[in-house]
Amino acid sequence: MLRLVMRACALAAVTVPAFASPLAAKPVVEVAFVLDTTGSMGALIEGAKRKIWSIATSILECSPDAEIRMGLVAYRDIGDTYVTKTYELTTDIQDLYGNLLALRAQGGGDWPESVNEALEVAVRKLSWKEGRDSTRIVFLVGDAPPHMDYAQDTKYPDVMEMAKRRGIVVNAVQAGDARDTAKAWRGIAQMGGGEYIPIPQDGGKIVVIETPYDTEIIELQKRVNRTVVPYGSRADKSRVEMQSAQIAAAPAASASDMASYMNKRAKAAPVAEAVTGGGDLVADVAAGRKSLDQVKDEELSDDLKAMKQDERKTYLDQQLAERTSLNTNLAELVKKRDLYIADARKAEPKSGDSFDRVVETTLRAQIQRP
Repeated sequence: MLRLVMRACALAAVTVPAFASPLAAKPVVEVAFVLDTTGSMGALIEGAKRKIWSIATSILECSPDAEIRMGLVAYRDIGDTYVTKTYELTTDIQDLYGNLLALRAQGGGDWPESVNEALEVAVRKLSWKEGRDSTRIVFLVGDAPPHMDYAQDTKYPDVMEMAKRRGIVVNAVQAGDARDTAKAWRGIAQMGGGEYIPIPQDGGKIVVIETPYDTEIIELQKRVNRTVVPYGSRADKSRVEMQSAQIAAAPAASASDMASYMNKRAKAAPVAEAVTGGGDLVADVAAGRKSLDQVKDEELSDDLKAMKQDERKTYLDQQLAERTSLNTNLAELVKKRDLYIADARKAEPKSGDSFDRVVETTLRAQIQRP
């Protein structure tokens, strides 16, 4: 089933009408997770941290020309540390990854949780882009039913009506097999135009496949990251530096997933970008988003401040050339890695669906939905 969906996705990705206008609006794919972060969800959340990059890559592979925006609404219940915690839809997937790493499963006393409020936050308060070229998808992920006794909440049937009006598809992923949760999740998926997807309580067997190419891929990506030139405010420069360092701190398979995503994203972009969310002077100048002579000295690194204007331009050109060469080599390794993983998955024993697999399969189908 997964291979058929992937093939359909690949075919759909190349059958663009010949008469399509070069000025057509860039498609947008937006995916938000509404995630129960109470104590019983700990194992699933840890698995999601390991696989967020492969999920992002599945979106990119299905819609390589799209602007990809991802977001998260974490929820618990009244009386916990928070009821909802929102991470806005963003193209800065590295920032979202960092926020996901910081999430911990805690709290949860009585059985139901504030599902209704979390869904309303996702549908009404996230900054979804409007337009016919936008695909908007939500994954509700949790193991406990909604509190239907909270008078202040907008109940999920009404929230699903809002989602329908805004063109947002809502899927419901149930961890565990609680009957009261299954009833609510089925209703949410049906009313939300999405899929009801049951998985094991721990998220299923999330398989992390290491390959013989990971070490070299990670090293090449580190070298790509060294071509990044942060600029802007102190906070902007710190954010870019932190993102460049993320690959060094991640487990090998996750770091390789991240590098694979970044390389495929760079390949699809007019100018190779090494970080998400902007703030890299090399990419911004090359893409024409920023003119070098308009950048104030205080926004530059100490090294660039010491250079003359023509020296700065030469340096940025050298960094871009180095990045382009490294990405070419990286692309070959990523291709080999993808083939290795595809073969390894074929050899896997058949087991229950895991969180990452069901999300990737559902995304591939729904992104191509007419």
